[in-house]
Amino acid sequence: MDKARFVEIVRDTPLVSVDLVVLRDHREVLLGLRTNRPAQGTWFVPGGRVLKNERRADALQRVAQRELGIADLHALAPEFLGPFEHFYPDCFAGDNGVSTHYVVLAHLIHVPAGFEIPGQDDQHEALRWWPLDEADAEPAVHRFTRDYLPLLRAHAMR
Repeated sequence: MDKARFVEIVRDTPLVSVDLVVLRDHREVLLGLRTNRPAQGTWFVPGGRVLKNERRADALQRVAQRELGIADLHALAPEFLGPFEHFYPDCFAGDNGVSTHYVVLAHLIHVPAGFEIPGQDDQHEALRWWPLDEADAEPAVHRFTRDYLPLLRAHAMR
């Protein structure tokens, strides 16, 4: 689909996306410094939109492979965290008066201490493991990502 058509869709409809909330050793969350809009220049969990006729599990695997180099996400047993809504004043095409509305299906992925991410895509300037309290206190961590942190703390207490 061409860029102009996709801008029209973003202007007129919400997008469905998946977020990968990766928690290492119940203490650290994986965040990427975003290079693209929306939320450009902030630390955010990896994620991406669900494509037409794509099953949620397939979208999760595609995003995990593309953004993190994880070839078999199923082996990490993603757990559905729930639906969230993200509203941004801009869109992928820039600050052109078109806002973005995502209905986000967030998924928690537990990984053990010492787990390292196999790869990184061009949507992130850097990937970093953040201690939960540090991520919560850091203004550069996007507020929508900080919304996940109480849920991560609850999982860490289990």
